[in-house]
Amino acid sequence: MAGITDGRVVVITGAARGLGRAHALEFAAEGARVLVNDLGVERDGSGGASEPAQEVVAEIRAKGGEAEANAADVADWDQAEAMIAQAVDTWGRLDTLVCNAGFLRDRMLANMSESEWDAIMRVHLKGHFAPARHAVAHWRDRSKAGEMVQGRVINTSSGAGLLGSIGQGNYAAAKAGVAALTIQQAAEWGRYGVMVNAIAPDARTRMTAGIMYTEDVPEGWDEKDPANASPLVVWLGSDACDVTGRVFEIAGGALNVCDGWQHGHVVDVGRKFVAAEVGDAVHASIAGSPEPAPVYGAS
Repeated sequence: MAGITDGRVVVITGAARGLGRAHALEFAAEGARVLVNDLGVERDGSGGASEPAQEVVAEIRAKGGEAEANAADVADWDQAEAMIAQAVDTWGRLDTLVCNAGFLRDRMLANMSESEWDAIMRVHLKGHFAPARHAVAHWRDRSKAGEMVQGRVINTSSGAGLLGSIGQGNYAAAKAGVAALTIQQAAEWGRYGVMVNAIAPDARTRMTAGIMYTEDVPEGWDEKDPANASPLVVWLGSDACDVTGRVFEIAGGALNVCDGWQHGHVVDVGRKFVAAEVGDAVHASIAGSPEPAPVYGAS
């Protein structure tokens, strides 16, 4: 029985461990041919090794699937382009891009260095844009040639990006940017047959174990298993997906769409405000609008 991504060519960044590895295995199990991208860096982005990506490739092949490894730095423009080209050269086309690569440099904003800010913006935000920019060039060319394209991009945001997270200001800002980028990409790229969505997963990975969650894996049903997020990612990356420009939270066996910034209650005085009356208007607008969710870690 064919899977829902049977024959599709999928590039997954940061696919050697955690969420990315789970996505790679799930896509392969559903029949996709997978390019497993990973630099093999540590949790803070230091170091690098090719073995982790090769291990995932070997695991997929051992189960009868098709996979190749890639060690591109996804935030490097030329390397990202070469990564997309590798998938196209190997299998003749690209169908789905999953942007998942990232690492952490956590610190309170008052103590954060410029390099800690820049590193997170680079890997998460530019590391989402660069591969997708080269992927859409491929899809645009195919579309202009008269081909019916069913391109799919799945970005990885975070609850931190949607709500904020104490001690993770750089990461929260970058992941908020990913959510906004998703909406922008979907609006611009639909004309080429491309649908773009994002997930905000809640899972135990190298980035959360020992910080948000214990490293101990429970017996039986594990709500924090990163593999729980993968069926949603696979569906979003398949030609069965019929939604675009949305962000979905996924935690265990529960998912929900996230509603982004919306216009709140409008207070209109019909003329230029007087500074002394602005406070009353601000409080009236707040009172007539939904309460925001609390920032993670806030007291």
